[in-house]
Amino acid sequence: MKKQILAALMISALVVSCTKSTTKSETTENPDGSVTTTTTTVSQNGVDVVDTAKINKAKEDVKAKVDEAGNKIDDAAQKAKDKIDATADKTKQDLHKAGQDIKTEANKVGRDAKEAAAKGASKVEDAAKKLKEDLNK
Repeated sequence: MKKQILAALMISALVVSCTKSTTKSETTENPDGSVTTTTTTVSQNGVDVVDTAKINKAKEDVKAKVDEAGNKIDDAAQKAKDKIDATADKTKQDLHKAGQDIKTEANKVGRDAKEAAAKGASKVEDAAKKLKEDLNK
């Protein structure tokens, strides 16, 4: 689609530029000594003047430039896609690592909580034994 649009623009520019105009100026001296200048512009449509070989060459040039522009657009799009894919892969790796880090820290916290609970239970048992001994005395 983009190549067709570019081709249409180039061909329309070619057609517009195929108009030939000629300007003629004629100076005449009047009997009273004054001078009169008459300017005439004649325009011709390029169809009568343009050589078909030039048109064919221009068409080939336009096609080559359109193809080149299309290739540049395709290359730029591919580069952008590659960058987006690379960024997505990096983000995925970073998120996976962050998840692993969170899991590791959660396991540490869990172990610490178990140890604290065990120490607390041990202290409660010791206190209960002392209380029982004190009550038996």
